[in-house]
Amino acid sequence: MKIICIGLNYRKHAMEMGWNIPDEPVVFLKPDSSILKNNKPFFLPDFSVNIHYEVEVVIKISKLGKGISAKYAYRYFDEVTLGIDITARDLQNRLASSGMPWEISKCFDGAAPLGRFVPVSSIKNMRNMDFRLMINNKVMQESNTSDMIFGFNEIVEYVSQFFTLKTGDLIFTGTPSGVGQLHKNDSLVAYLNNEPLLDFLIK
Repeated sequence: MKIICIGLNYRKHAMEMGWNIPDEPVVFLKPDSSILKNNKPFFLPDFSVNIHYEVEVVIKISKLGKGISAKYAYRYFDEVTLGIDITARDLQNRLASSGMPWEISKCFDGAAPLGRFVPVSSIKNMRNMDFRLMINNKVMQESNTSDMIFGFNEIVEYVSQFFTLKTGDLIFTGTPSGVGQLHKNDSLVAYLNNEPLLDFLIK
């Protein structure tokens, strides 16, 4: 199982990070050891002093596929949830500024908390889903999937050019604006269409 992540997929987030709007999906991978399930707490690592949250809609691949056309992509995922792309921003900025790969800033253990999956069939319109992240009962990120630069089907088409998608693979589809730093004892709750799917603590 692999975790495929899409970066800079919301215009306002690209702007807040000082990056250009991409012409094609920005792709990176996380290892399966990044997954944090069942609302287990995330422990702040000692290798960073600036750990950030990034809430994202996550789809789960439901069958084997390669070179998938966008018009058929909906057939290849049947569950959706919310996840957090936890990022060591200080490491990312330092490595990116020197032109070096920055996998260690996003791929460490526990850096992909994952919520409870719901069937895509229960969603009225995947391209019109509200989602938000609340930290300590305050809304920190809030958006709608209609704001995505590249939609779910486009993402599946693009990444399947390079990777064979397998049952159980996960695709994190990008974060909206409002990212920020996590602190010890923060309480995070992520909602999809007002349904809480992820609820965990920072330790």
